[in-house]
Amino acid sequence: MSTLDDLPVSEYAFPGPLRDLLVGAIRAGEKTTTTFLLRELEIDDEPMTVVGDRAAVIDSAGIPVGIETVEEVRVVRLADVDLAHVLGEGEGYASVAEWRAGHESFWHGREYRESVGDPEFRVDDDTLAVLVRFSFQTG
Repeated sequence: MSTLDDLPVSEYAFPGPLRDLLVGAIRAGEKTTTTFLLRELEIDDEPMTVVGDRAAVIDSAGIPVGIETVEEVRVVRLADVDLAHVLGEGEGYASVAEWRAGHESFWHGREYRESVGDPEFRVDDDTLAVLVRFSFQTG
C-alpha cells in the first residue's frame, strides 16, 4: 500500500484561503468533484488523469491530509458542464451559471494567468475542461 510520501501531490487552487476552503470541503466529504482546464496538462507536459490515479492532497502549508482516488474522468466543453458535477464541487454553487462565474473569476485572475504564462488568458464555451470525480480517505 502506498504511503502519502510515495504518491504524487494533488494541489487545489493556490496556497491560501481558497485552497484551505477546498481542502476543508474534501476532508468533510462535501467536495467529491473538481475541474481543471485541459491546457494545464499541455502546459505542464503532464499525462491525462485516469481512473484509479491516486495522489496526496496537500493543504496550504504543503502538508498531506489524505489520499484522493480518481473514480471518473470526463473532458467536456465548459458550456457542457452539468449540474451534478457542479454540486459535487462542494463549494455551495446552486447552478451551473454560478459555478461558471466563480471558476471564471479564478481562471481570469492574476495568479492563474501567471501560472499559465498568458496575462490575457480567457475561457469561453469551447474551452476544454477535465471533470474529475474522486473519493478521499485520510492518511
